[in-house]
Amino acid sequence: MRATLAVLTGGAALAAVCGCTAGTAGADGGAARPPVRVDVSPTAPGEPADGKAASTAPARPAGDGAPSPKASATTPAPPPRVLWSPGDSGRDVRELQARLRQVAWLFEGPSGSYDARTKEAVKGFQGKRGLPRTGRTDTVTWQRLLGMTREPGQWELYLMGGQPAAEPDARCLTGRVLCVDKTSRTLRWMIDGRTLTTMSVRFGSQYTPTREGVFRVYWKSRHHVSTLYDSPMPYAMFFSGGQAVHYSSDFAARGYAGASHGCVNVRDEAAIAELFARVRNGDKVVVSW
Repeated sequence: MRATLAVLTGGAALAAVCGCTAGTAGADGGAARPPVRVDVSPTAPGEPADGKAASTAPARPAGDGAPSPKASATTPAPPPRVLWSPGDSGRDVRELQARLRQVAWLFEGPSGSYDARTKEAVKGFQGKRGLPRTGRTDTVTWQRLLGMTREPGQWELYLMGGQPAAEPDARCLTGRVLCVDKTSRTLRWMIDGRTLTTMSVRFGSQYTPTREGVFRVYWKSRHHVSTLYDSPMPYAMFFSGGQAVHYSSDFAARGYAGASHGCVNVRDEAAIAELFARVRNGDKVVVSW
């Protein structure tokens, strides 16, 4: 018995010195499991303090093409698509300008040309809403503007003229004719059915309407002043009583926001000056819807 205890005591001491754990028989009565080695050797110089061996795997080379998840999550989104920018023109630019007028960022009438004033108006609109002040109309800027405005009407788009002319009245197809169309608000200067000049015009209000029908130019007055309204009527070509085709500075400034007292107003002074030089007394005037 003493011998047996001595052997067991000696074995335990040996296990403590060697750092081993004695194996025990399995629960199924099988052979004992092999002892598990536990490294209790002192930390070698240069090794981590937790006793783990330093990794010998090569480090991942920089730029190996495998982005980390964090880097992918912070990749900036592409900039919004630009729809219109300085130098563009057309009907869409007219609508942009008309909507900018509705929110008081543009005060000039739509011209259909993306000019410096339009660029500054877009920059102001963008800055007020925390958008990048590029002056270019991108998809984000356009959606914000759409949400704040309504669909502009025909005469908002062409407030200052520039609209296409309608087909000429059949009575305009022969001879020398000032062909005036109230529907499209245009005047054509025609000779034998051929249009030589087209310009935007304005008419009288419902209280002082422009008369319709077929007339003749009976008097031309280059520096005329109305005795009834005491207002200048340069390049006047009278065709029906006191009604004439003439230049209007008010039309040039306000567009279709105003009306005449019955005359046919032209806002393009250079165009009316040239027309005045061509038209003769006796030339036909057709005013129609």
